[in-house]
Amino acid sequence: MANYPDNLLYTKDHEWVRVEGDQGTVGITHFAQAELGDIVYVELPKAGEQLNQHEPFGSVESVKAVSEVFMPISGTIEKTNSNLADSPELVNNDPYGEGWMLVVKIEKASELDALMSAAEYEDFLNESKH
Repeated sequence: MANYPDNLLYTKDHEWVRVEGDQGTVGITHFAQAELGDIVYVELPKAGEQLNQHEPFGSVESVKAVSEVFMPISGTIEKTNSNLADSPELVNNDPYGEGWMLVVKIEKASELDALMSAAEYEDFLNESKH
């Protein structure tokens, strides 16, 4: 699998969203999990919470640091990945699959236009290195 799948949209805060109808599945990118190192704890919101784009929705704790994670889009949390409570390493092992974090009902689809494609995200990462 590519480090940045083409069927996802990305934020500058290193989250991704997979849009299916009016729902978005959200997680952190390969780059983010690699920078954090071994993830030991993931704090996620409760279903039913309504959050705005760029608002923190939880945190990821690794052996290196604790980092907040941010909503790529505004919406209501429909479901969180309960497997991460017992197996937070899923975020390291499969950030776009088993390591997903939450499913949100998208409330402002127009916000998706501000997110980056895989190619744009890779360009952003390359530019950030300089």
